[in-house]
Amino acid sequence: MPAEPSGASYAAAGVDIEAGDRAVQLMKEWVKKAQRPESVGALGGFAGLFDASALKRYERPLLASATDGVGTKVAVAQRMDQHDTIGHDLVAMVVDDLVVCGAEPLFMTDYVCVGKVVPERVAQIVKGIAEGCVLAGCALVGGETAEHPGLLGPDEYDVAGAGTGVVEADAVLGADRIRSGDVVIAMASSGLHSNGYSLVRHVLFERAGWALERHVPEFGRTLGEELLEPTKIYSLDCLALARTHEVHAFAHITGGGLAGNLARVMPEEMHARIDRRTWSPGAVFDLVGRAGDVARSELESTLNMGVGMVAVVPPESAAGVLATLEERGVGAWIAGEVVGRTEDGEAVTLSGDYAS
Repeated sequence: MPAEPSGASYAAAGVDIEAGDRAVQLMKEWVKKAQRPESVGALGGFAGLFDASALKRYERPLLASATDGVGTKVAVAQRMDQHDTIGHDLVAMVVDDLVVCGAEPLFMTDYVCVGKVVPERVAQIVKGIAEGCVLAGCALVGGETAEHPGLLGPDEYDVAGAGTGVVEADAVLGADRIRSGDVVIAMASSGLHSNGYSLVRHVLFERAGWALERHVPEFGRTLGEELLEPTKIYSLDCLALARTHEVHAFAHITGGGLAGNLARVMPEEMHARIDRRTWSPGAVFDLVGRAGDVARSELESTLNMGVGMVAVVPPESAAGVLATLEERGVGAWIAGEVVGRTEDGEAVTLSGDYAS
């Protein structure tokens, strides 16, 4: 029998199919935990299935979709060799965009791109995604792991995800519901969330030269632990508000900061006035500002400054909304109000100095 050719192979090019199969086996237990009654089929198919007959209870169901990643926060996870929280961030970035219009997140799919498949590491990433889906009340119905040797280093990876939600057509939240006199309620962030890490890494690592292992008294933990704090998932909290109180709009505070994201849901004739004196941003925001001599305007247009989600509600709903958020363990406060648009045309302005 002639000898097998000894030429090029997929494995020699850097792609390990067997390692990919092992990764799938390791992640199965976590994916099983992130299901809903409407989930159909098992992990490993070419497409995830979701029973759409569940939508029959809607008069006119609108499907909402969103996709996102976690940015360069993955670089911190890679340096710390801790990979079980970055998936939580991914879910938060997707589902909290969905819920802004009032949509209930139904399911997600993920994409994990690695330089080299290390099954245990991939399983840890997916573990975080599955745990995030449980917190968001949605199912993880499928995903893809791709190995890209030569494009990414052996220890490098990136993650992305897409989610689908549903909302009744006449219950869609947004700018057309906002009225003059509405109250802006801020919900506390869990930290930096997943935005602005290019600035944060430049300031703390390159300019200040701090190590991830450095203990920071203001944090009560190491710098690395603070930077990897998972992004708060607000989806179930926002849905609870929308179902029990009159809510006009939500705004997910991501890249662009509080003003930039709140402006996305403000009607042209309205203006939101935010009072910085109503809260004190966490220590990490002050640290980045001081270590990099970063102007306040730059911080506010890049980071969430302690506010991860905003609800715009009529004044008579404010007390009930705050009470519900307190019951659910979400820090919240009245941060401003909606008035007529000013002559300068700004949709959102911040005034005063942050509380000390």
